[in-house]
This record gives sequence, structure tokens and C-alpha cells, in this order.
Amino acid sequence: MPEGQTFLKRTAICAELSLEKAGQEVVLNGWINRRRDHGGLIFVDLRDRSGLVQIVFDPEKAEPFAVAEHVRAEFVLAVRGTIRQRPEGTENPEIASGDLEILATEAEILNASETPPFLHTDRTETDELVRLKYRYLDLRSPRLQANLELRHRVAQETRAFLSTEGFWEVETPILFKPTPEGARDYLVPSRVSPGNFYALPQSPQTMKQLLMVAGVEKYFQLARCLRDEDLRADRQPEHTQIDIEMSFVEREDVLQIVERLMVHLFRATLDTELPQPFPRMSHEEALARFGTDKPDLRFGLELVDLTEAMAGSEFKVFSRVAQSGGQIKGLRAPGCANYSRNQLDNLTEFAKAHKAQGLVWIQVQAGPRLESPVAKFLGEAEQKALIERLGATEGDLLLIVADQAAIVAESLDWLRREMARRMGLMQAGDWRPLWVVDFPMFKWDEDGKRWEAEHHPFCMPHPDDLELMKTDPGRVRAQSYDLVLNGTELASGSIRIHRREIQQQVFDLLGITPEEAERRFGFLLKAFEYGAPPHGGIAPGFDRLVMMLAGEENIREVIAFPKTQRAQDLMSGAPAPADPQALRDLHIKLDLPPE
Repeated sequence: MPEGQTFLKRTAICAELSLEKAGQEVVLNGWINRRRDHGGLIFVDLRDRSGLVQIVFDPEKAEPFAVAEHVRAEFVLAVRGTIRQRPEGTENPEIASGDLEILATEAEILNASETPPFLHTDRTETDELVRLKYRYLDLRSPRLQANLELRHRVAQETRAFLSTEGFWEVETPILFKPTPEGARDYLVPSRVSPGNFYALPQSPQTMKQLLMVAGVEKYFQLARCLRDEDLRADRQPEHTQIDIEMSFVEREDVLQIVERLMVHLFRATLDTELPQPFPRMSHEEALARFGTDKPDLRFGLELVDLTEAMAGSEFKVFSRVAQSGGQIKGLRAPGCANYSRNQLDNLTEFAKAHKAQGLVWIQVQAGPRLESPVAKFLGEAEQKALIERLGATEGDLLLIVADQAAIVAESLDWLRREMARRMGLMQAGDWRPLWVVDFPMFKWDEDGKRWEAEHHPFCMPHPDDLELMKTDPGRVRAQSYDLVLNGTELASGSIRIHRREIQQQVFDLLGITPEEAERRFGFLLKAFEYGAPPHGGIAPGFDRLVMMLAGEENIREVIAFPKTQRAQDLMSGAPAPADPQALRDLHIKLDLPPE
């Protein structure tokens, strides 16, 4: 061992080994994946980040053999040995190095391991909470290693692409003022300014707008964003987004750059070509056809409005909803008329679980003849209208919901995706991107009896709708846009307001007084007075993108150290109580509810 070296230091990694190097001596470092004692020879599968290789310990080599007798799974091992071809019939086609092995001549245990609570080869059979508690063990699995490597490549390709396009990567503060992004802020108390707080950024929205005022013109950042909101499979309290902002642009300029970025990333990481150009669809059309502003275009099953045709029906549910301003919509599931009564009851319960009061199902038989508990209440003209409007043919199943428009949209959106899943219409590798544009600028909060921003209050209203700000805010369209991929919102952005008087109009509508606007956004409004250029941007979700590229269904699978559904880190125990002295230094006194 060279002077000053404390262990057998690697000279190669598993992925570099090949039969072309047979006879060469190498030193490998890694973890023991598996150990097998065949009564004479001992075989060890050694694992490093790049792959696996089989190590053979022969009792004729007494010193390394003695080491092999004491090792177990997940021990950290250093091995010196010679590359040789495996004996005929013992090859392992499951691994890249399956045609070779290393005959050990020297071995050293670099660190022992306790018996792990689970083996990474059995991770799918291990409770997720256990895997999150021992996340460093879970991350040893080939699947998560591949996901982290993919995440790295996506980051590198993103930086390379945007840099080539003339963007500068600029870091923005983590400690900043609260921003109205639609979720709660994580607050950080200031020790040097008692009683005052920073907010961890929900996004760098105002900061990247200020960079446009500063003349940066093309900015990007792999930005860390934090939101204190309820979690789900594709959402974490802290996430990363590809934050982009550009000056002197219109909507199409932003859409084009992101479209090219996505095409580049899919080509570079999956060797897949996304279909171009990405289609555009208005928010209004998306809701009408699919019941959602993030439709999955891999399959049809489009919603059809039946309200007018069913307005005079003897079926009171239909006529009552139609006459009270509600909506009746349905979809056609081809070839599903053979569903059993139990299957149909399950679909009804599924629709109810997603806010519908009920579900009308109709089986289309030969004739065509409609079979359904409600068929006797439908006249000949109504039955004909159903068949024509839904394009129904023999063997189809018609699914209809009648209720308020929002409930109809939500329940049929869920039902549409459920039927696609049952019918096998969601094919992996079938990528269908879509731009959803012309979102409403405002939405009405019935509980608070006030207008709220649909996205955020910095979106520029459509120029044709500026007058409606004073007369009919609900009809104002924002110059905002979302990138949707296979039913997942992948990015959201807008052309921004760059004139103070328009920004104040929006604040007025949202009930933000000039005094409050000055207190919360005075720094931004002041900047608008010093030559703010027209600008716009977007922020693709980096974690969601990697999740989709990796073929995962949960965002936790592509984040090194994710949180649980309760925003907890089971490994470290966060969140945890603060030290009492730290609270005193921050002038914080806790007023906790009784347990």
C-alpha cells in the first residue's frame, strides 16, 4: 500500500470492466450486494454506483478468503483482483458484467454494517414509512440511483440549453418578503429585527420581474420554492422549478422557448421525439371538452353537453337540473356495454366520491336500443338525441352526470380518466403535450364575496379585455398559459404586468388597498416607474418533469430526501421543537393548543 494511503483505493468502477481487460489487475471499492458460500469458493456481488460485478474468493488465497468469511450484505469492501472470464454456463445476462468475474488476491473491510431493516432489492415489499426513515438505505436501490442520475442529467441539459439560448442563471434570495402565491408561507423570524419575519419564497416571482427591470433580459434558475400546503403524489412542501423570465416578448415567444426546451430534454434523456408543434387550446375549450384545464390527450372520451336536448325530459333529474341553470353532460365508453351491474354500481360510487350526486349509465344494445333504469323516462326523440350527440353505437356504455357545471366537470374528469385506465388507453411512452391558454384573470370566492386571482396578481390582462376590468371582471382573460403533459400540469406562466396603473387596477379588484399594496409590493411598484420592459415567463416543475421522464407515479421517487404526506422528514425527525434559548433569542413565546 502506498505511503500515506489508508485503504485499498479503487482503480476502476464496475461499469468499466470488460473481457477485453481479462488478465488485468484492478482494485474495486463498493458495497456487498450479496454473498454466497458454496462450501469451497465464496462468491460476493460487489456493488458501486455504476453497477455490479462478481468477486470470487478462493481458499488458496488465504488472507482475502478469511475476509470473505466474515462479510455480510452492505459491508463496505475493497478488493484487489484479476479480471477473468466466467466459466461456461455460469454467465449472468442480467448484469452488464455477467460474462466476467474478479479473482480476489487482496481484500479489506472498509466498514461493517448492521443487518439492515430492509434490503434495497426488497424495497417494493417494505412499508414506505420505513423506507423514508432509512432513506439513505433506500437510495442504494438501482431504481432510485437511476432516478437521481436522471435528475442530474435533466439539470445539466436544462442549463446547457438555456445558456445556449442566451439566458443567464441568477440566484434570487431565499429570505424575502411574503408573496401572494395562493398558499401559506413558511415564516422565518429575524433575530436582529425582533418581531419581524422573512418568508421562504413560494416562487421568485417578484424577484425575477425585478431582474427584467434591471436589464437582465433573459433569466433562468433551478429555483427552490417552499409552500405550506396540503401534499399529494405530485406535490412536496419544497420543490424545484425551472424558473424562466424574458424581456421584450409576447406569449408565443415564451411558448416557443419552452417547447424547444422540452423537445431537447426528451430527446437527450429518453431518445424520444415529442410531437410538434404542441397544440394550443383555450381554457374554456378544455373545460367544455374534458372537464379540466389539464386534459390528458392520449385518449378521447370527450364530454358532450346534453343540457338542451334533455331540458324537457320526463326524467325529473334531467329536467330539474336543466331548468335550474345546471348542466347535463356525458361521455361514451366504446365497447363497455357488457359491464356487469356490480361494475356499474362501482362506477356510480366512484362518481359520488368525486362530488356527483349520482351517475346515469346507459348500455347501447343492438338496434340501437338503450338499456338503463332511466330508459323508460326517455322519449324516442331524447333517446335519438343521446345516440346522435354521443356518437353511440352498439356495445357502447354512456355515462351521464347532471348537476352544477363545476361538479359535472370535476366528476366527469375523474370518471373519464378512470374509464381510460380500465380500458388500457393510457399507454406509457405516448407523450401528448398541450398548451392551455387564455385562462380567466379572476375567479369569484363565494365564501369571501370577493374576486381572487386565478394564477397570481401579476398576470397581464388580455389587451382586448381591459375595459371589462371595470364592468365584468369574470370575463377578463389573462395572458397566462399552462403546459400540460398527459394530464399533468408541467408548467405555468404568463405575460406580466409592467405598468403601475394596470397593476393597481388589479390590486383594486382583489381588494388590496393602495396602502396595503405599498406595504407589500411597494418595491415592485416603484421599479415599474423606472422603465420596466414588457416581459413574461414560466416555471416548469423540475421534480414533476423528472418524475414523468423516470416513469414514476410519485414525486418522492425522484427527490433524494422527500417529506411524507404530513410534511415530515422521518429520517431526521423534522419538524422538531426548537431549543428554548433559541426561542428566547428570537423573542418568540409559544401558545400551543392542549394535546
